[in-house]
Amino acid sequence: MYRFLLTPRWIAATAVGVVAIVVCLLLGTWQLGRFESRVDTHRNTTAAAAAAQAAAAVPLGEVLTAGRPQVGTDTLGRAVTVTGSYDTAHQLLVPGRTLDGRQGYYVLTPLRTAEGRAAAVVRGWAPGEPGSGPAVPVAPAGEVTVTGRLQAPENSGSGGAVAGGLPAGQLGTISPATLINVLPYPVYDGWIAADRVPAPLTAVPTVEPQGGDGLTLRAFQNLGYTLEWFVFAGFVVFMWFRLVRREAEAAQDRALGLV
Repeated sequence: MYRFLLTPRWIAATAVGVVAIVVCLLLGTWQLGRFESRVDTHRNTTAAAAAAQAAAAVPLGEVLTAGRPQVGTDTLGRAVTVTGSYDTAHQLLVPGRTLDGRQGYYVLTPLRTAEGRAAAVVRGWAPGEPGSGPAVPVAPAGEVTVTGRLQAPENSGSGGAVAGGLPAGQLGTISPATLINVLPYPVYDGWIAADRVPAPLTAVPTVEPQGGDGLTLRAFQNLGYTLEWFVFAGFVVFMWFRLVRREAEAAQDRALGLV
């Protein structure tokens, strides 16, 4: 009854089906590998961030060096210290920042070091609607040492980022690219959220950078594609058996003279 499987037509159809199954399984395995890679990235980033936040505070210059001047996943949230003098003449308010469900501003005061570079220090968060202008305590004069958490630079896609149309003394995003336009001296990468803040300001927690820590929606899309390719492979097998069964039933009907 199944001799038709040895005909050229069915041999070709079976070969095509086998190739389709192999391709689906390979693509599904590749997507699964991408998902596992993103999971590993998430796990490694989480471990690195936890280690960074648990480490004792070190001077900023030892974290952001000439060989590695940018904030990375292993230095995000790292406790650092920086010594210098606050440049209150160039203090900036960063609007559109939410804390505990309330709108407000970051208070950013550049801290100039003895080397001439400055660290963008966010001395705290103040409540206030856009355009209101919060009351900000005066930064201490003279040389100070600030301890805080190192944060990644913001970009136009960061949560709360504001671009353009701001009054003088306000900044839309905190990054070297925006600070270079308003400060007359170079700055370190990223910014520092001070641990100790003056009343009535509130300390700013570590901010997750855009893109997350590896386990994003794209990772779960890879997992979804994995399932789709495996389902396609199963569907090819199902259709092959269904067509074989239908052909066998037709051959049996012909043999019994029913057709």
